Amino acid sequence: MTTATTLSSADLPTPERSPAGAQPPASRAEFFIQEIHGNNGRALLRFLRSLVSADAAHTVEDLAQETMLRAWRNLDAVPTESESQRRWLFTVARRLAIDAYRKRQSRPAEVSLVDTEPVGFGNEAAETVIAKLTLQQAIARLSPAHRSVLVELHVKGHSLEMAAAQLGVPVGTVKSRSHYAMKFLRDELDGAEPTIR
Repeated sequence: MTTATTLSSADLPTPERSPAGAQPPASRAEFFIQEIHGNNGRALLRFLRSLVSADAAHTVEDLAQETMLRAWRNLDAVPTESESQRRWLFTVARRLAIDAYRKRQSRPAEVSLVDTEPVGFGNEAAETVIAKLTLQQAIARLSPAHRSVLVELHVKGHSLEMAAAQLGVPVGTVKSRSHYAMKFLRDELDGAEPTIR
């Protein structure tokens, strides 16, 4: 990449001229841009370093190069007096730095590959589907009495008393069936030999 400190006229496009002014010979335009760069290049880099964070050093050179390209494309607008010329370049550079900052802020944060977590051996989505199917099969193996207790308590959210009233059994029976049904499901999901009473 061509940096601002090594910018040559061969790297620059043909300048755009206003219709009012006659286009000077290429050598005159090249001389003028080389003079602008020679007089302001180092100061422009220092100015941009004061605007851009230290961890984005490459951006300083990019912004300096873009500033010089803008000067090349708008030679008629660049003042010839040295102080006004530098002020013009710094204004362009500051606007470019602000635009670059805004662009970085609107872009998602970049993540280094070193910082990323390694991919696990199993696919979490597949594991979730398998666990769901295993649970559905285990529930299907419950007796209707045990299954209805779990539906009343855990699906419908009823209290022990309400579940007992709905099922027409004592509260102690609801507690007992719930306990053994949950134990059966845990054993089934853990791969142990499930037993139910």
